[in-house]
Amino acid sequence: MILVSTRYQELISKGKISFDPAQLVLTEHFDHLLQNIAKQNISRPWWAFWHFLKRTKQSSVAKQKNVDRLFQGLYIYGEVGRGKTMLMDLFFSCLPQKRKKRAHFNDFMADVHERINIYRQASKDEKTGQKNPILAVAEDLAEAQILCFDEFSVTDIADAMVLGRLISALFDKGIFFVATSNVAPDNLYYNGLNRELFLPFIQALKAHVRVINLDAKTDYRLEKSNLQQAYITPLGLEANQSMDQAWMSVLKGQKETSDEFSIRGRVIHILRSGAGCARFDYQDLCAKPFAAAEYLALGERYHTIFVDNVPVMDDTCRNETKRFILLIDVLYERHIRLFMSAATGFDDLYQGHAQTFETFEFQRTQSRLFEMQSQDYLKIWAERFFEGERLN
Repeated sequence: MILVSTRYQELISKGKISFDPAQLVLTEHFDHLLQNIAKQNISRPWWAFWHFLKRTKQSSVAKQKNVDRLFQGLYIYGEVGRGKTMLMDLFFSCLPQKRKKRAHFNDFMADVHERINIYRQASKDEKTGQKNPILAVAEDLAEAQILCFDEFSVTDIADAMVLGRLISALFDKGIFFVATSNVAPDNLYYNGLNRELFLPFIQALKAHVRVINLDAKTDYRLEKSNLQQAYITPLGLEANQSMDQAWMSVLKGQKETSDEFSIRGRVIHILRSGAGCARFDYQDLCAKPFAAAEYLALGERYHTIFVDNVPVMDDTCRNETKRFILLIDVLYERHIRLFMSAATGFDDLYQGHAQTFETFEFQRTQSRLFEMQSQDYLKIWAERFFEGERLN
C-alpha cells in the first residue's frame, strides 16, 4: 500500500509542489485512514454487516477506547487554495479499492435529488409501500464503500433536509467519508432556514470523522502569471465593447443563434449562442430560480460562457449571490472558459457584512475568478475541448 505522505514527498522532490508543514500533517491523517480501511478489509461484501455487529456488541468503555481507531473519515476545511483538493486526490489515487467514488458536492447532490425523484415516482406508479427513497438512495451509494466529496457546502434547504438522513444511513452501513470544505462543520448551513433540523447531522458528522483545519498560509492557486483579459471592469461602454469584441472572436465567423434545452421538464432558453459558446446577462443566470442542475447542464453543453453586467453583491441580494457562487463553482470544476464584465474587481465584488454563508464562500469564488484567467487554467481548458489546437 502506497501512503499519501510518500506520494506527497515525491511531488516535493520533483519540484511540482512546495513543502507545507500543515499539508504534511494532513497526509499523515490520510495515511491513518488508509490503514483503517485496510484493517477493516472493506472489499469483502460482508464487511459492513460485520462492522455493525461488532459495534453493537462493544461495551461503552470499549467503544470509547476504539473511537480513534474506527474513525470513518476526514472532514478537511480551510481557506481557499490551501491544497485540500490536491491532497484528497492523492488519497483517492492511493486507494486500492475499485469500490470508491469521488465527486464534486454539487454534482453529488444533483444526482441524489434525481435518484430520490425516481424512487418516489416508482413508488407512486407501483402503488406499493416501498421503503423511504432517501434510504433507497443510501443503499445505491453504499456500493462505493469510500466516498470523497470536493467543496462540501450546504446552502439549500432541500439539500440540508436530505443530507442528515442520507449521510447517517451511509455511516451506519460502514461507509468511509472524506470531504473538503471552506467552512468548519459548525458553520455548515449557517443562518439557513430551519437550521435546527440540520444540527443533528453536524453532530453525527463530527462523531464519525476527524475534523482537520488546514491552517491558512499561502493560496498556491494565486501563484499564477500571464493572466488573460477575460475579467473586464468597470461596467460601461468600454466594457461592453470589450465583451463584444471577445464574443466576435470566439464565434470565429460563425453565426450567432439562440438555443434551448430541457432540465427536468423545464425549458431553458439561451438567447445568444454559437460555436460552443453562450452569452448571458447576470440577471438571466442569477436572478432567476436556477439551481445546480441548470448550471451543470450549461457546463456540459458549452465550453465558453460570457456573463455581462455582474454587480457588486451584498447582504441585500443573498439568493443571487448564492447562485453566482454556485455558477462559478460549476464552471471552474468543469474548466469552462469564462468571460465576465463586472462593476468592480473580484476582490471587492462581494461587500456583505453579515456573518452568512456567502461571507465564507465568496473567498473561494474570488480565488477561482482569478485562477480562471490564468494560462494554466486555459491550458487545461484547451486540452479538454480542443486537444491539438493552440490557444489564440
